[in-house]
Amino acid sequence: MAVLCDTQIRELVGIEPLADSAKRPGRISYGLSSYGYDVRVGTRFKVFTNVAPHGGQSVVDPKNFADDMFVTIDTAENGRDHIIIPPNSFALAETVETIKVPRDVLAICVGKSTYARCGIIVNVTPLEPEWRGKVTLEISNTTPLPAKIYANEGIAQIIFIQAARVCAVSYADKRGKYQDQHGLTLPMVD
Repeated sequence: MAVLCDTQIRELVGIEPLADSAKRPGRISYGLSSYGYDVRVGTRFKVFTNVAPHGGQSVVDPKNFADDMFVTIDTAENGRDHIIIPPNSFALAETVETIKVPRDVLAICVGKSTYARCGIIVNVTPLEPEWRGKVTLEISNTTPLPAKIYANEGIAQIIFIQAARVCAVSYADKRGKYQDQHGLTLPMVD
């Protein structure tokens, strides 16, 4: 196995829109890096709330995920460049970029240090060979303070690892439930 460099990423991985690495003063970096790609968070967010619609407290259940557990915010619609995640809370978001992972590549996503140093954790499960779509990001505010997340700026880095051999069964072969997601996708159980 080998980590892909910027030239290989450009040639082998489908990333739309693909941005080169560049200095963008006042913005959190994104685009190609030496051995990865820094994705941007989009404008749509689902911020979790602890207020149940009929009183009481909601329970997060991956087998029965309720749409009423969060507030949907689109920064493009309200003219803002950021959202606020409440203290010790969580949000779902989507990447600006659409990714197409080759059959012989596994992609691993890690949070950017700029946010990590602020107590913001970004989690994404590995993107399996032949996975396609916009990436749903899980963003946790681990601090006791509200935290700003800036839309259309860097949020996480994807590292692409190429295998010595092509996999026997890809995500596309399995008809994975998150294949070809077009944006922020909630949890599903088959």
